[in-house]
This record gives sequence, C-alpha cells and structure tokens, in this order.
Amino acid sequence: MNKLLAITLLIAFLALGTESFRVPRQAEEEEKKGTIATVVDSLKSYYDQSIDTASSYVESIKGYKLEAKAKNLYDETVRAVSTYAGIFNDQLYHILYPQDSS
Repeated sequence: MNKLLAITLLIAFLALGTESFRVPRQAEEEEKKGTIATVVDSLKSYYDQSIDTASSYVESIKGYKLEAKAKNLYDETVRAVSTYAGIFNDQLYHILYPQDSS
C-alpha cells in the first residue's frame, strides 16, 4: 500500500509540474500581504490540490480491487516462504547433527 501511495503522490506532483509555479501578481494584495504570506498561500493551495488529486487517484484505484489481489499475493508468498524455510531448517539440522545409520 505504501508503494501505491508513493506512486500516487509522484503522479500528483508530476501533474502539478505541468502547471506554472509563478505566483500570480496582484499588486493590491501584495501591498496588503507580504511576500512570505503570498508564498505560503500558494504552497497551501498546491498542497490542497495535490491531496485532492491523490485522493481521486486512490478512489479510482480502489475500483480495481487491488487490495484483495495484493492480500492474496502476500498470503501465497508467506505460505511458500514458510515452506521453504522449513525445508532449509531441516536440511541445516541434518547437516549440523548427522545421524549414524550403523
């Protein structure tokens, strides 16, 4: 799920990258507000837009039922790894403690 979120955020930031990062000039507001306040407001709007975009991507991905598929894949992988770990454990035990058949 973390990889899915990371990919979603990457796509959101790339989508934002196509837009201009210039702060719109508004002479009246700049006189009332400082440059820092203008930059902070712009960053807040970019953040809100990226959260909305990521949320919409997550909602569209939920429709593909990837969570159930990922859970099944995880369960099958854990089952296979535990089986091979048991086999490896038995082999290691018999190498370290050999039994004489005579």
